[in-house]
Amino acid sequence: MKKIIFATTNQGKVREVKMMMEDFGVDFVTMKDAGIDIDIVEDGKTFEENAIIKAKTIMEATGEIALADDSGLEVDYLDGAPGIYSARFLGEDTPYDEKNKYIIEKLKDAKGKERSARFVCAMAVAFPNGEIETCRGTIEGLIGYEQKGKNGFGYDPIVYVPEYEMTTGEMAPELKNSISHRGKALEQMKEILKRKLDLN
Repeated sequence: MKKIIFATTNQGKVREVKMMMEDFGVDFVTMKDAGIDIDIVEDGKTFEENAIIKAKTIMEATGEIALADDSGLEVDYLDGAPGIYSARFLGEDTPYDEKNKYIIEKLKDAKGKERSARFVCAMAVAFPNGEIETCRGTIEGLIGYEQKGKNGFGYDPIVYVPEYEMTTGEMAPELKNSISHRGKALEQMKEILKRKLDLN
């Protein structure tokens, strides 16, 4: 069975991706499982660049296929912030509860479509032969007026998806994974991996 290392230490991402990769037919290993402790400098200018940096770093360190995801929240009223700085927004150690409250406060004068936002997820896979492939998924929503939902992680409690009349933080994991930015990117990534690894 082919081994793929997931280049992240974010346990929320690990949980979601493991659930979605369950029946895929590869040995899906986290950095923690593989005993890898590397501090990766994410200095790319786009989600894709950061995902490539992470995947390439882990592939070069291990000689194994490495999969990485760089994702974040783009709020139109804030000119696309926090964007690629979503994890570091207001400081890396600031709890998401505070980050979410800050964004809600910043949008206190925004009405209706002015509150538009999206989650973006770029994924990259780096192969030992040097090949790299990327894909991207998004989910559109609106910034809510308060935090709602204990499912998910990060900015999930403030991104309201009108179509489902709830935040991504209120969604059951199965629903969220089927419509989320990460879910969409991973479906594309599975196709890339099937093609590259001859999986049926």
